[in-house]
Amino acid sequence: MITVQKTISLPIQEWRTYKAILSQAAKATLAAVPAQPDGDITVVLSNDNQIRALNHQFRGLDSPTDVLSFNLDEFNPRSGRKYLGDVIISLERAREQAASAAHSLEAELALLTVHGVLHLCGYDHEQPVEQEQMWALQKAILSSLGIHLSLPNQ
Repeated sequence: MITVQKTISLPIQEWRTYKAILSQAAKATLAAVPAQPDGDITVVLSNDNQIRALNHQFRGLDSPTDVLSFNLDEFNPRSGRKYLGDVIISLERAREQAASAAHSLEAELALLTVHGVLHLCGYDHEQPVEQEQMWALQKAILSSLGIHLSLPNQ
């Protein structure tokens, strides 16, 4: 199950659009990961102040970032399913990055969701080989959603 939440105020129609994008991108990512156990995640739409506080608390970096993933890898006794973790996205960062890359905010939100969920599934980009693998899968998932981005290092 994918749960999508917000910690910021948004007009209802705007929220519905973002919620649909985040949910669709998360589902597509989980479906695309080979041998991924059936699991639940939460995707949260936030802002720079909130994500900065989380980034400082958990990573020791006192600055906002675009997306954070918190891998919990727990069993949910109520649903009987694995709880993979949380993905937190800064809407402010997403807006800036979309404008900078000259693509839509919706495409940026999908990219950040895919990226965050891949981290929950064990993918990383610290080493060049890992990055190549993660970026290729990210690109394939976005393509399956009809999103074709030209991104640096991809």
